[in-house]
Amino acid sequence: MGCCRQELLDHVIVLGEAHLRRLLREYAAYHHEDRTHCGLGKQTPVRRAVQGKPSAGAKAIALPRLGGLHHRYEWRDAA
Repeated sequence: MGCCRQELLDHVIVLGEAHLRRLLREYAAYHHEDRTHCGLGKQTPVRRAVQGKPSAGAKAIALPRLGGLHHRYEWRDAA
C-alpha cells in the first residue's frame, strides 16, 4: 500500500517488529475511519455522519492520530 509508506513509514523510525505492527494497526484504523478518499466522494470507507457546526461559538479541534502525524478535526462547543 503506497499511501502507508508515503503517509507513515517515510516519516517514522521503526524501532522493531512489534513497533511496526502497532504502527500498521493504527494506520489501518486511521485509513478506514478518519482519512477521506476522493474515490468515495470525500467519504471514509467506514461511513460516518458529516458533523455540522453546532453553534456560532463552536471551535474546530484537532484529534491527533498516529502520534500526531495526522489529525481528525471535529467541532466542539466553547466551554
